[in-house]
Amino acid sequence: MSYAISLKRIYSPHAPEDGARVLVDRLWPRGKRRESLALTEWYRDASPSPLLNRQLRQDEISPKVFAVRYRGELRDHPECLIPLMRYARQGKLTLLSAARNLEESYLPLLRQALLEALRQEDAEDLEPASPPCYRHQLRDE
Repeated sequence: MSYAISLKRIYSPHAPEDGARVLVDRLWPRGKRRESLALTEWYRDASPSPLLNRQLRQDEISPKVFAVRYRGELRDHPECLIPLMRYARQGKLTLLSAARNLEESYLPLLRQALLEALRQEDAEDLEPASPPCYRHQLRDE
């Protein structure tokens, strides 16, 4: 199945084709009122930890190390992706951030992790269920 997950700055105007608009920053964007953003939700749990953000901002770690550690955070806490996966399954999902350069932010990593989790869940749905579910077929043989 194909999923539409786009990335957008919170300061960009909202559009009807955005679908579910989820702000995934830990901090509220400066100078923005909640009513003006047309948000579906403000979901902080999928954003990088404050420690990881601080290390990147203060140049204690490189962007490559940040990416590895952020993927590790998502891998260690897969439950944080579940609400975003629900929105993606319902239709288009737009992940919002106050980051100046979205392609160099954590949003592409989050989108990739979401798509991988959705594909893995879809693949698991194609596998047969547990053997007791097929008991009636065994009796007919």
